[in-house]
Amino acid sequence: METIFGLDASLQSWLEEDIGSGDITTLSIVGPEMETTGIIHAKDTGVLAGVDVARRVFELLEPRILFNAKLEDGAELTPGTIIAAVHGSARAVLTGERLALNLLQHMSGVATRTAKLAAIAAPYGAKLVDTRKTTPGLRVLDKYAVRVGGGSNHRLGLYDAMLIKDNHIKVAGGITAALERAHAYASHMTKIEIEVESLDGVREALAGGADVIMLDNMAPDLMAKAVEIVGHKAVVEASGGIDETTLAAAAKSGVDVISVGALTHSVKALDISMDIGEIK
Repeated sequence: METIFGLDASLQSWLEEDIGSGDITTLSIVGPEMETTGIIHAKDTGVLAGVDVARRVFELLEPRILFNAKLEDGAELTPGTIIAAVHGSARAVLTGERLALNLLQHMSGVATRTAKLAAIAAPYGAKLVDTRKTTPGLRVLDKYAVRVGGGSNHRLGLYDAMLIKDNHIKVAGGITAALERAHAYASHMTKIEIEVESLDGVREALAGGADVIMLDNMAPDLMAKAVEIVGHKAVVEASGGIDETTLAAAAKSGVDVISVGALTHSVKALDISMDIGEIK
């Protein structure tokens, strides 16, 4: 897994939220000298993501713990597939279990949903991307899991690209005015995207020099007309409530990018569990 800046600090914060002044159940039952092995395994079918994140949870609790990953991120899971074995301090294994599994389950759920939708879009040459509709505090992990599932990332935050939404347009006084203001502010390195809801909006955005034109909640036939109007002079993105039932039609329209907030904002966690072996 790629290095994620700030991951350890986040994990420490989440562990502290869980533990507080101590895992009183584990401290009362498990002696400091006890060791055990936890077997992490899938109980569901999907795509694995978050192996090294789970590893760091246990390592932060006990640096000497042994985390033996059997699979890498991106692996296909079926019920019974062993993901990893964790051996060492029984207190550390039991204390870190829930956080490690929560992250594995959530990230694998994101990767699984992404893989399913990316497979639908792929035959048409459209790129599937996420949005900023992520779980607060988990954006970096959510977006990593999207990449594991075969998708790509939209902007990471409000700082790395401009996205002019309908409310920006209303405040600015129209598409042209919003684009003029954005161009005046942006550096030559900054991409400017604008959201439009009609073919007239597409024409105005194109004339205003938008780098990316987002088609918001457009029907597939209008998307196809928009693609024709743009004629490769800008990147065309489809967005707005797109799911498994509507993705293929959007991709067939010829758009370059399809953004789906549901990759991260309402994903079903994959069922992953840990069973304890013999305590020594």
